[in-house]
Amino acid sequence: MKWILLLVIFYILQKVFSKTKKPNFSQNAKSVSPEDFELNLLSLCSIVIKADGKVSQSEMEYVQRYFVATYGKDKANAIFRTFNEVIKKREISAQRICDYMNQRTRVEVRLQLIHFLFAIAQADGSVSTAEINKIQEIAGYLRIGRNEFESIKAMFIKSADNAYKILEIEKSATDNEVKKAYRTMAKKYHPDRVITDNEAIKKGAEEKFKEVQIAYETIQKERGIN
Repeated sequence: MKWILLLVIFYILQKVFSKTKKPNFSQNAKSVSPEDFELNLLSLCSIVIKADGKVSQSEMEYVQRYFVATYGKDKANAIFRTFNEVIKKREISAQRICDYMNQRTRVEVRLQLIHFLFAIAQADGSVSTAEINKIQEIAGYLRIGRNEFESIKAMFIKSADNAYKILEIEKSATDNEVKKAYRTMAKKYHPDRVITDNEAIKKGAEEKFKEVQIAYETIQKERGIN
């Protein structure tokens, strides 16, 4: 039965986004409904999964586990069914989805979306260059700055300067600049600033906040900063 379920997920993720009736937001609405958020998130997941020209079973299972853990089995299945019903006529447009999300979500939520997409890409053990490029493209559409993107990327692709990249500073930064960067990042990525009902996005914020703390502690030890 497991392989049948995987085939179903594979079929869902290969579908294309159709023209659907826009939700009835008020003129000044700046929020996205849970249903639209879920469908747009699933669409972005499918783009990243297919970025390197192959569909990884590990990545599909990661998405499946996420939706089941976040929404429960019944609701997750309902999301997949709805996604399958509304995406039949045209190619999924990352730019169109991101434009929609930009108008209705805070930047803190969009940063966590990038964090989540990297987690999907890493589910098969490594993040390919094609996946990095696709996530960077999505980050651009979501108005995520280069330093912010590199900060999140550094949490998944390790290098000697990771701690500095996470804090969005150069290795040549002074101790005072390091302290200031930490305070800025701690405030920027504090989970309380991520206003969303999506539990996985909240969890991502908590993980990123911890990574910021670890990065600062690493530099503290390296430099002997009190």
